[in-house]
Amino acid sequence: MVRQSSHIGSRPLQVGLVAVPDAVISTLAGIYDVLNGASIMGLPIPGSTPPFRIKIIGEKTGPLPLASGVPIEVQRSIDDIPACDIVIVPSVLLKSSGWEKGRYPRLVDWLQRMHAGGARLCSACSGIFLLAETGAFDGREATVHFGYARQFAALYPAVTIHPERVLVISGRHEDLVSSGASATWHDMVLYLIAQHAGSTTAQEVARMFALQWHQDGLAPYIVFEGRSDHGDGEIQSAQTWLSGHFSLANPVEEMIKRSKLAERTFKRRFTAATGLSPIVYVQRLRIEDAKRRLERTEMSVDEISWRVGYEDAAFFRRLFKRTTGMAPGAYRKRFRIPDFART
Repeated sequence: MVRQSSHIGSRPLQVGLVAVPDAVISTLAGIYDVLNGASIMGLPIPGSTPPFRIKIIGEKTGPLPLASGVPIEVQRSIDDIPACDIVIVPSVLLKSSGWEKGRYPRLVDWLQRMHAGGARLCSACSGIFLLAETGAFDGREATVHFGYARQFAALYPAVTIHPERVLVISGRHEDLVSSGASATWHDMVLYLIAQHAGSTTAQEVARMFALQWHQDGLAPYIVFEGRSDHGDGEIQSAQTWLSGHFSLANPVEEMIKRSKLAERTFKRRFTAATGLSPIVYVQRLRIEDAKRRLERTEMSVDEISWRVGYEDAAFFRRLFKRTTGMAPGAYRKRFRIPDFART
């Protein structure tokens, strides 16, 4: 039972696009339109048969207000769908209290049955929270919006997550697909089109919608925030001091002196509390500051290197690329505000 084989020229794949009250309309509607892109744009399709037959599905038919308050029309009830080839759960909006498990037992049961019958389960961004309730991702790899990574890991420790990755395809038959933060649903949909309508069609759809594959990954987008919920007051104090002094020479040595702990004890406790060694933590703070300077100033890379604490600009460049996946100049080009948008 695989979902990898091409369906070019054969019957359309039955795709269920799940609508729940938590869903984000932009993602749901975007997936619907782009997956239908070849037909909408009148592109030539290999075999002339549209590759997908998409229905917006939910627990009952009719208008359903989504997270933003804008309604979407649920076209088919899960009670009327005995089988499906692909099921996609779009982004959901998590409240401040987080994702509440067990709210959609009928839907989770239906998802389990679809997967058992051979359906490929796909999630966009935070949609993985709902899919993870099926247990299908236990012992498997997935991705999720980096802003929700800690919460997801706490709720579903059996799932190995990679929030820095754009797209993760896992499962024995590559039947589990998850896309990362926000607009990476583009990559998921283009992947499905390439798989089932051919790479040429995927390229044409990407061109018509002006979509880009996120080939640099999501590391450049992730803002580093050191863990502070560990309960170690001594390390918390060191982190607070470091947040304003990371650019000093030898900040790790200074932290150790200020803590009055033995060096080995400090490093052990720091790593246990934050998940990073002191030197790596310093590096992450420095790179994060460098990112802001690249985005918001005209400073040269060499000057930024010096200001964040590195006299060796070549080392800084290597570290920046290793951390973000992009060279400083490429990062600046990608993330700085265009001249026409500046005030």
